[in-house]
Amino acid sequence: MQFLKTLLWVVIAVFLAILGSRNWHDVTMNLWGDIQVDIKLPFLVIILFLIGWLPTYLLFRAKLWRVRTRLDNFERQQAAAQPIAPAPAAVEEDVLS
Repeated sequence: MQFLKTLLWVVIAVFLAILGSRNWHDVTMNLWGDIQVDIKLPFLVIILFLIGWLPTYLLFRAKLWRVRTRLDNFERQQAAAQPIAPAPAAVEEDVLS
C-alpha cells in the first residue's frame, strides 16, 4: 500500500512539473498606481494557492489544539474526581497448632 501512495505522489509531482514547464512565461500584474510586476505563472499559482490554503490550515490546527487541551483538562478532572481505592487489608493466616 505504501508503494501505491508513493507512486501516486510521484505521478502528481511529474504532472505538476510538466504543467509548470509548459506554462513558464511571464504574467504582468497591475498593482496599485502605476506599479506593475512580472512574475512567472507557476509561481503565481503557488502563491495564490498558499494564500487560500494557509489560513484554513492554521484555523484547523488551532481548533485541533483547543480540542486536545479541553480533552486533557477533562481527563485530569476525571482522574482527580475518582476516589483512590484503599489498599486491601492484610489477611492474617491462622496457624492451627
